[in-house]
Amino acid sequence: MKKAPIKNIKKTLLSDNYYTLHKLNFDYQMPDETWVHQMREVYERGHGAGILLYNTTKKTVILVKQFRMPSFLNDRKDGFLIEIPAGILDEDNPEQCIIRETEEETGIRLKSVKKIYEGYSSPGVLTEKMHFFTGEYTDDMKVSMGGGLASESEDIEVLEVPFKEAIEMLENGNIIDTRTIVLLQYAQIHKLLN
Repeated sequence: MKKAPIKNIKKTLLSDNYYTLHKLNFDYQMPDETWVHQMREVYERGHGAGILLYNTTKKTVILVKQFRMPSFLNDRKDGFLIEIPAGILDEDNPEQCIIRETEEETGIRLKSVKKIYEGYSSPGVLTEKMHFFTGEYTDDMKVSMGGGLASESEDIEVLEVPFKEAIEMLENGNIIDTRTIVLLQYAQIHKLLN
C-alpha cells in the first residue's frame, strides 16, 4: 500500500466534552509533487455497530424511533428519526456490541448475528467505522420492552414494521438515516424477506 503523501501533522484539541474534536494542520503532496497546506477538523467518537432485525415468517423488520438533535436543527421539525438499532462499541467487539444494543433498545435477545460489512460513516469528518449486521428474530426472543437505558437518558420507541411498509417509508422520505437505508436495501437485494 502506498504511503499517504502527508507531512508536518499538527493536532490541536478543540473539544473534549462528549466526544473529541481535533483540528489537524498538515502538508499534502499533490499529484504534480507540489506541497500544499491543508486544515481539517476531525471528530472522534469511536466505532459503532448497527443491525437490521427481520422476521421471515411475519415479513417484518424491527426499527427504532428516537430524537436526534442534528436532525432537529437541520430539517426535521420534531427531531425524531426512524433507524436501525445501533450503538457505540465501547470496549466490546462489534458482535458483542450489537447483541447488547439490540436487547437494550428493542428487548430482543439474539444468540447470533451475521456481519454484512463495515464502512466509514462520514470519512471527511468522522473517524467512526460502522459494522453492519443482520439478525433474524422471532417473537419468543422478546425478553423486555426495550426502549434503551435510563442511565443513558435514552427514549427509544420500538417499531415492528412490515418490510414492504419500511421500503415505502424509505421511498417516501420517512426514513432518511443512511445506515437504515443501506441495510433495508441490502435486504431487498438479497431477498431476505421474500
